[in-house]
Amino acid sequence: MVDFLSPADRSDRMSRIRGKDTQPELALRKVLHRLGLRYRLHGAGLPGKPDLVLPRYRTVVFVHGCFWHRHVGCKIATIPKSNTSFWIEKFERNVARDKRVSLSLREAGWTVLVVWECELASTEKANATGERLAAVIRSTVPLKSV
Repeated sequence: MVDFLSPADRSDRMSRIRGKDTQPELALRKVLHRLGLRYRLHGAGLPGKPDLVLPRYRTVVFVHGCFWHRHVGCKIATIPKSNTSFWIEKFERNVARDKRVSLSLREAGWTVLVVWECELASTEKANATGERLAAVIRSTVPLKSV
């Protein structure tokens, strides 16, 4: 299938895809904050710059987009019909990087949690996911001095 956008238009559209403060991330942050959990954003000093860092619980949370990070079995995680080999290679690199970052964080003593975009698609889903995540986070032993 031929791209219906010019290269300049495609570049402009792709540049608007954000890496921080996405709608799914904001939805999760709102729920976790309402439930009393406090966090830092975009842990610059940590591998992979996790979306949420909860130092008290030594836990990090990544909010992954289903398309970019290949949520298995999700209808959002489609493969584009044009330039397929490029996209498959790109997705494989993303997944490999996610595994490498998670392993690095776990080896450093962090609990790594991943929430998928589709789990935050509606207010009801975001609330349920946030409550489930809060329970998991609170089940870890908080550090005494943070």
